[in-house]
Amino acid sequence: MLIKLSLVVGAFYFIYYKLTTNKQLDIEIFSQFLNENEAFSTENIIILIFLSNFNWFFEILKWRDLVSIFKKISFRNAMQQSLGSLTASLFTPNRIGEYGAKAIFYTSGFRKKIVLLNFLGNMMQMLITVLLGVIGLYLFITKYEVDINYYKSIRFLGILLIISFFGLKNKKLTIKGVSIEKVLTFFKKIPFKNYLSCFVFSLIRYLIFSFQFYFLLQLFGVDVSYKNAMIVISSMYLLASIVPSIFIFDVVIKGSVAVYLFSIVGVNELTTLSIVTCMWLLNFVIPSLLGSVFVLKFKLPKSVES
Repeated sequence: MLIKLSLVVGAFYFIYYKLTTNKQLDIEIFSQFLNENEAFSTENIIILIFLSNFNWFFEILKWRDLVSIFKKISFRNAMQQSLGSLTASLFTPNRIGEYGAKAIFYTSGFRKKIVLLNFLGNMMQMLITVLLGVIGLYLFITKYEVDINYYKSIRFLGILLIISFFGLKNKKLTIKGVSIEKVLTFFKKIPFKNYLSCFVFSLIRYLIFSFQFYFLLQLFGVDVSYKNAMIVISSMYLLASIVPSIFIFDVVIKGSVAVYLFSIVGVNELTTLSIVTCMWLLNFVIPSLLGSVFVLKFKLPKSVES
């Protein structure tokens, strides 16, 4: 019980710390800006919360579908594992704590599979971010004058591809005691329909939270078409996702990238940072607070799965 309570208290403290010590956007200025903007009517708040709920609804469906490959779980169990692991991974680099948090919901015989399934779900979401982000970034670069060192960019991508190639080629290489060969064999056994559903759920989630960002742009009076907004939004998510970070500072990284990109299209810094902060609160802070309930109620699984 002490460990569970420590996780919840730690999550609450880090959220409070982030909100009160954000050097990019002071919480008082943020609150004052929201009041002066008068954008958050009851109707708009309901729409924003609805979009956040829909976002996590499809994430939970995606997790339930992945786990169903070897074990059927209810939507409630999938929600408990998804939101509980979010809370437990709040202050870990790149939310890596989520892997262990989800695995602990299962007995030892299932835990390696759970880690790999969680990896698959995250990589599929990353794939969507990269595919749409590359298109968006290309359109952004061709539409606006952006100073880019192409030589360094190509060199970085080349090194990354070489490392990935030799890493996958060396099948004796192990990750947490599991060889690459066994990992690849595990993924080969997963039915195509599960890959397809994972891809579709990830795509739907991306479309939902990117539209939510666009909706906030409209609420804050930014006059931009959906197409042009998506060019910048997809570029932002791509660039922010490739930067390693502690999750609690994820809002800072996304804020910095967003400020740079949106400044090019004429959106002021305060508006951009306020939108990024709202997105963080809606899609991560509120769900993690709900997840804290599941953390406190968590019990170790029995040795024999029912």
